Amino acid sequence: MIHKLSYLATAVGLVTCISAHAVEYNVETVAEGLNHPWSLAFLPDGRMLVTERAGRLRIIDAEGNLQSDPVGGVPEVFNQSQAGLFEVALDPEYSETGRLFISYACGDGEANHTCLISGQLADNQLTEVTEIFRAQPAKSGGAHYGGRMAFLPDNTLVMGLGDGFTLREEAQETDSHIGTIVRINRDGSVPEDNPYVDQPGALPEIYTLGNRNVQGMIYDTDNQRLLAHEHGPKGGDEINLIEPGNNYGWPKITYGVDYSGAVISPHTHAKGLEQPILYWDPSIAPSGMTRYDGEMFPEWQGSLMISALAGQQVRRVVLDGTEVVEQEPLFAELNERFRDVRTGPDGALYLLTDSPQGKVLRVTSQ
Repeated sequence: MIHKLSYLATAVGLVTCISAHAVEYNVETVAEGLNHPWSLAFLPDGRMLVTERAGRLRIIDAEGNLQSDPVGGVPEVFNQSQAGLFEVALDPEYSETGRLFISYACGDGEANHTCLISGQLADNQLTEVTEIFRAQPAKSGGAHYGGRMAFLPDNTLVMGLGDGFTLREEAQETDSHIGTIVRINRDGSVPEDNPYVDQPGALPEIYTLGNRNVQGMIYDTDNQRLLAHEHGPKGGDEINLIEPGNNYGWPKITYGVDYSGAVISPHTHAKGLEQPILYWDPSIAPSGMTRYDGEMFPEWQGSLMISALAGQQVRRVVLDGTEVVEQEPLFAELNERFRDVRTGPDGALYLLTDSPQGKVLRVTSQ
């Protein structure tokens, strides 16, 4: 349901908005001048980490100031088209380990991968950097990497991968990471209970098959489930309930068509292939996702907040079990492509805008 919004820009860059649900909020700029910011993480001491797709990891201090020098020690990334530095995530036991996990594109235009490292942040330097995963096989071009991560209750790490755009048939193969979600231990080893770990010829990291390009992933602790969304082609963006060993159908089934209008598959359903909880046609190009669990906006409590690029909005989705009971576009009045959305430790909602002069925005109640 599209809601009417009124807004007022003040001299300090504050925008006041009122939705049809009488949810009043302010939007303020925390940081700007970021080159296609991709991911945001909150450190326990009040600082924030922001990745820039071009390959820089930036720090916003506890007072809200963007530090001028990027973090040193970040591996060289392959930056072309959609390729670059992706997600930064804190170890679930960060207070004990001090570790970060960072996904990125590595290699070159002829042979590149989605890679994952762990490291420790000391002052403004990444140290003890170790590569713990590299998607196989290598692919060419600069499209469809995935890169979003989540941690399961056992502290294993899941990461969504893309189909490389031109390799979509491999999303149905167990000897390729292309078009899958993988699950690993935090040291890069393979959990013994992964679904394909004992299957001859299969890559043991694979957790699910048939994923086109996963761009959002969260573990919903209240409902004890893993949720992910992915880009469809022209139409057919999806939210899926992720369970080990499931096949989510790409490209055998889809609710979209090729960008040329050509039919990819005549089927939207097939035996043994999972149906999405929700799909969008036309596409909104979903990017990040959070489950709002702050206290600042009780009206949004428990809602999925899904940032969107082409849709230029944050789509609020309310689920009852796996049934969608409400959808609402938010922040369209800002006329921005949104790359990520996070629930902050202060209960505010944080947004990243996808632009060569990208911003970190903070949404608060009045």
